[in-house]
Amino acid sequence: MSAKVKAHEIRGKSAEELLKQAEDLKAELAQLRVAKVSGQGGPSKLAKIKVIRKSIARVLTVYNQNMRTEYRKVYRKRHYKPLDLRIKKTRAIRRRLTTNEARKKTLRQQKKDSYFPRRKYAVKA
Repeated sequence: MSAKVKAHEIRGKSAEELLKQAEDLKAELAQLRVAKVSGQGGPSKLAKIKVIRKSIARVLTVYNQNMRTEYRKVYRKRHYKPLDLRIKKTRAIRRRLTTNEARKKTLRQQKKDSYFPRRKYAVKA
C-alpha cells in the first residue's frame, strides 16, 4: 500500500492529516502482523513490517515536533512554562543565582565601598 515515508514530505501537513496517516499506517501494520502469524505472504511482507514501523515513528516524530513548536509560540511570553519546554542545562546550573542576583551588594558592602574606594595610583612612564 504505502512506501517509505520521508520526513521532509510530511512536514507541511496539518496535525489532523499526520494523525490520520499514522492511523492508516498502524492499520496496515496490523494487517501485516496478521499475515505473518497466519503464514500467508512471503518475505516481502515480513520485510515491510520494519518499513511501516519506521514510517509510523517518522510521522509521530514530525507531529510531536510541530506540537512542540506550537506550544513554544504559546508560552513564549509567559513567565512559567511547562517543564518539557524549559531549558534543560544541568540541575546545578538551574539552581544557581542569576547574574543579576550574584552582582547585587548588601547595603553594608555598598557603604564600605563608598567610604573606602579603590585607590588610584599614577605610574610614571
